[in-house]
Amino acid sequence: MAKRSTLFIRIVEAKNLPVKDITGSSDPYCIVRIDNEAIIRTATIWKTLSPFWGEEYNVHLPPSFHTVSFHVLDEDSLSRDDVIGKVSISKEALAAKPQGLDGWVNLTEIDPDEEVQGEIHLQVSVQGDGNVPRVLRCHVFEARDLAKKDRNGASDPFVRVRYNGKTHESAVIKKSCYPRWNESFEFELDEASADTPLTVEVWDWDLVSKNDFLGKVLFNINRLQSAQQEEGWFRLGPEKPKHSQYEGTLGSLRLQLRLRDETVLLSSHYQPLVELLCQSVGTHLNGNWPDLMMLIDETTTAESRQEVATNLVKLFLGQGLAKEFLDVLFKLELEKTSEPNTLFRSNSLASKSMESFLKVAGMQYLHRLLGPTINRIFEEKKYVELDPNKVELKEAGCAGLHRMQTEADVIQQSTTHLQSYLSELLHAIVQSATYCPIALCQAFQQLYQRVQERFPDKEYRKVKFIAVTSFLCLRFISPAIMSPKLFHLREKHADARTSRTLLLLAKAVQTIGNLDTLACCSKEPWMVPLQPAIQQGIGQLKDFITRLVSCEEGGDLGLQTRMSLQCGTMEKEGFLFLHRTKDKCMLMTSPFKKYYVTLSKDTLSYARTQHSKKSSFIALPKIRAVEKVEEKCFGSANVMQIISSEDSGQMETLYLDCKSVNELNQWLSALRKACSHNTETMSSYHPGVYKGDKWSCCHQKDKTDPGCDKTRHGVTLQEWYDPLDPDLESQLIYRHLLGVRQVMREKYQEMIKPEEGSDSTAGQEKLDGVTRFFKVLQDLQDAHSAVEAAERSQNKNFLLELQT
Repeated sequence: MAKRSTLFIRIVEAKNLPVKDITGSSDPYCIVRIDNEAIIRTATIWKTLSPFWGEEYNVHLPPSFHTVSFHVLDEDSLSRDDVIGKVSISKEALAAKPQGLDGWVNLTEIDPDEEVQGEIHLQVSVQGDGNVPRVLRCHVFEARDLAKKDRNGASDPFVRVRYNGKTHESAVIKKSCYPRWNESFEFELDEASADTPLTVEVWDWDLVSKNDFLGKVLFNINRLQSAQQEEGWFRLGPEKPKHSQYEGTLGSLRLQLRLRDETVLLSSHYQPLVELLCQSVGTHLNGNWPDLMMLIDETTTAESRQEVATNLVKLFLGQGLAKEFLDVLFKLELEKTSEPNTLFRSNSLASKSMESFLKVAGMQYLHRLLGPTINRIFEEKKYVELDPNKVELKEAGCAGLHRMQTEADVIQQSTTHLQSYLSELLHAIVQSATYCPIALCQAFQQLYQRVQERFPDKEYRKVKFIAVTSFLCLRFISPAIMSPKLFHLREKHADARTSRTLLLLAKAVQTIGNLDTLACCSKEPWMVPLQPAIQQGIGQLKDFITRLVSCEEGGDLGLQTRMSLQCGTMEKEGFLFLHRTKDKCMLMTSPFKKYYVTLSKDTLSYARTQHSKKSSFIALPKIRAVEKVEEKCFGSANVMQIISSEDSGQMETLYLDCKSVNELNQWLSALRKACSHNTETMSSYHPGVYKGDKWSCCHQKDKTDPGCDKTRHGVTLQEWYDPLDPDLESQLIYRHLLGVRQVMREKYQEMIKPEEGSDSTAGQEKLDGVTRFFKVLQDLQDAHSAVEAAERSQNKNFLLELQT
């Protein structure tokens, strides 16, 4: 059993942002933080006060997180980036709306007294009896992950303890966000002032300017007298927020957020449900089980359809039944469709499932297919425009021979550029028949055949091709061309010029996918110059589809000639700067060297070049922790460390310097997922380095000290190449089915109403089948209830122990 929290984040756009640059505009981007730890940075949108990002993320988190915040900043190349404002949303606010949050939220000013983080380890007790004055004692052990207030990337923290008008202060620990004090403070308990709280504050000491507030904890004396003692790690809280003079003037951010807290049971609990779902799409159907998939199709609402489709696709991929699952949905969709021109154009469960299937199983294929053309467009930055109403005329020619370009010149050059890009892309599509993943080929082959069976007349001979291109071109290739960052083809969004080129190319691909040049050119007559290239492309695309869907396994599309593009591999690779420590202190000079790093199924290897035969490696089962490193250690905020054990039992640390916070978190996430089944992981670590004779984070002199900060194994980003997680997918599907159980029951009763003269035996068989399905749901619900009851009992016993 495991508890998992998944936060879906979509950063849509912002509006009415303040001007931060002398140009009268801003260059905004957004940083997402979980409990003040940066995990995502959006792309910068240049020269705008109303940026559109449209970036989506799924973040897996431990259930103990508190807050998600969004900081909007203005990027500056010559100075520090300007802070525009932030939006903070608590876990409680997210949990209160299980359907999710979707809307505009005003940005607020960032108040230093609210920007607190970290925890403090305290023991607070009441001592004494009726014969002597009672004493309130506060023992301050240590703190961790405090906010960095000084330029050196650390703070100089001290503790101020206040009660009933009296104050005690601890020693100042210089240059540390992980201080250890181990000091005790006592106060005479005032029985008459039981409502007066004990306040423990942490401050950053400054010699010249005023001290900076780092956070506080309040203790209720009445509760403390009942419990006698409280000890543990306490989260530091902010001061009360002040009224902002900028309220309502910093613009607003449109967000879509949805938090899912899941208790994932053991695999054995989900096995009956998985078996039923597999039977519902199996090849040995007996006439009863297709009704289960029909019920899911009929009762899934538009709001949940995308999520349900993705979960089902992943579950059936894991069971090796993705083709059969999609085939059942194809048949259900075709039965409901009488007009072929509308086939798969709605956001039905079939359309959403095929779209999700392409993203889950075909992203590597998409990258190989589109990567060269997309990179060429970004690098060339050609001015491309076909619409006469949008053409910008500029001077052309060398010095002394300037002449103004005509509209015809611009359109002619643009047509040439677009034809070149389109020709390159179509050639890549045709060539991709040799490496298209087998799963995609089988799905398209099944779709093609089902449509051909449903619409066999000659007048509909194009429909089977359009069914394939509606997914391949309109829902997969074209969206990726228009927004390459959202499909991980580029790290940044395109500028305005490149974006227009991509849009025009995507329009051309959509027209080819529709297999109709006239419709496009009648709506947008300025696309006519591309008509010959589009007409040629239609022929090439139809030939490609014919080849794709007619071959048998073992032919030219057989497994022998395919790339191994299997869904769910955890491979990752790229150049990083590395430093390895082994029985030595940290070097004062820059110790990093460039290596090509490869994460495979079993090892993390690194070599000086991509194809070097000589390389070093770490076996993944030997990795004990994968965590961030403090910025002050190497002068970079994007350094991570991999702590692994050698055969001798000695620990070794490998440091990796990444180029951005996104790359850092992608590597952290990938390594944590690859090591998720490691049994000997560390629960604490040092975010600093051992330099000289002590740790830079907590100043401890023992190199084998267990660590001053807790590890964050549970924080990962969901990526398209993630391994399949059958138990989690089963849990997500179960939760959805439980929510629509009553609707499904009512729908099924309608479906099995016996018609006059019909055989009632068949209806009884169907009823028996659905009774089994609802029994499986009830068993899962009972299993969850038992787990929740055990947790409540455990928490109750803990509270009783605390009170005694």
